[in-house]
Amino acid sequence: MFTACENDINTVKNLGKKIVGVDEAKNVESYMSQNGKTKAKLIAPSMLLTQDEYGKKIEYPKTLRVDFFDDSLHIQSKLFARYGSYSEKDSKIFLKDSVIVFNVKGDTLISKELYWDQTTQRFSTDKEVYISNSQPVRQTLIGIGFSSDQNLTDVHIGHVKPGSFFIVPDSSTIK
Repeated sequence: MFTACENDINTVKNLGKKIVGVDEAKNVESYMSQNGKTKAKLIAPSMLLTQDEYGKKIEYPKTLRVDFFDDSLHIQSKLFARYGSYSEKDSKIFLKDSVIVFNVKGDTLISKELYWDQTTQRFSTDKEVYISNSQPVRQTLIGIGFSSDQNLTDVHIGHVKPGSFFIVPDSSTIK
């Protein structure tokens, strides 16, 4: 008498795989610091945390807001996005879907996608951006490719597109 058993090949292959769990947090308020100084505050209604062989991944699937501080804890700029994700491996935050950044001077950046490098504290993208500067001359620039510090004071645009414009105020108003 002979007996045999048969295993599904996909079941056997999956035996060695790690099962990744997802931790979820609601109404998140998180502070980021560097060298003992608070640099930013993140607020999000939902956060998902997963971990795999590449490290931790954090997702903010239902919007997020970040306030960036100076050394005196005064807000210097704010960021809003409908989605964000952080990869521990890259130390970068990927933002997408209606990304808006503005600073205390009134300068505004709008983009579909944006990266924030936590180490260098800089924004960058290779996508289209709209930048509106308020001082000393009102201007709106549309470009492809962008990098800037997180306070929008050191802005570099790759290719400025036609349609960008400047509004030059009366010279008596410039100080």
